[in-house]
Amino acid sequence: MNTLTPPPILERLSALGDETRVRLLTLLERSEFTVGELCTVLHVPQPTVSRQLKVLASEGWVAARIDGRNRHYRLSPDLDDSARSLWRIVREGIGNDGPWQADAERARAVLDRRRMRATAFFAETAGRWDEMRTELFGMSAALAPMLGLVEPSWVVGDLGAGSGALSARVAPFARRVIGVDRSEEMLATARARTAGLPNVEIRHGELEHLPIDSDGLDVAILALVLHYVVDPLAVLAEARRVLVPGGRLLLLDMREHDRGVGYAEEMGHVWPGFEPGRVAAWLRDAGFASQRVTPLPPDPDASGPLLFLASARA
Repeated sequence: MNTLTPPPILERLSALGDETRVRLLTLLERSEFTVGELCTVLHVPQPTVSRQLKVLASEGWVAARIDGRNRHYRLSPDLDDSARSLWRIVREGIGNDGPWQADAERARAVLDRRRMRATAFFAETAGRWDEMRTELFGMSAALAPMLGLVEPSWVVGDLGAGSGALSARVAPFARRVIGVDRSEEMLATARARTAGLPNVEIRHGELEHLPIDSDGLDVAILALVLHYVVDPLAVLAEARRVLVPGGRLLLLDMREHDRGVGYAEEMGHVWPGFEPGRVAAWLRDAGFASQRVTPLPPDPDASGPLLFLASARA
């Protein structure tokens, strides 16, 4: 007697038949979490969370990266089209009330604690940030985004402007430059640096909620910023919102590295760099087309991780 093998989609569907597993996937769709953080958010014992994550991992729903003693879980970036379609149906069907709303509120508190690490780092290092960045990544890191060939009619957004070094360099080539940063200390340095540049405006704001009108930029630049944010997809989607149709995003950041927890904590990093495939997938999910992710050659004077340059069109 022949035994029929069930279609893969049925195996995928079986993993979504448990409320706790669906609550986990809802959280992991937006950001990475450790087992301990998931226990805090869901108010579920650690053995239960670990057991359900094991089920989800065996069915290909979640992936994990190891950071020291911790595993950081996320929705798998390798889901096929049928699995993604199935998850969209489930996600839309459960709504946002009840436990899903409570989970979201507790998750925000967990993510806020992470943000404080980057905020504290910038508050302490604003005055010597340029020196530190040059030591880590070399002078070419500040110049690489200009390879986008800025047109004199363009409005350019320097998102995560820091001390304003990039805004100042782009200003002679663009009609207008808008720099945005959340750190008051960095903003003070940026405003002092660009005080003599009438076409540069430095604004206070969050990258997830940019103080820029929709279709307000021709080019958006994220230079060595994305590894400090909790939700890269949300930041990329917001960058897409403020770009004109056909506008260009330029993204400079670290390739994934293995320098360990101590390095990340010292530098205030949230992410240990990025894999090219993950960046391309985020760009696609954020609504960009013509994604291109290119590793940059090592700078012999740089002591930090290797870099990549990604570009995409709105």
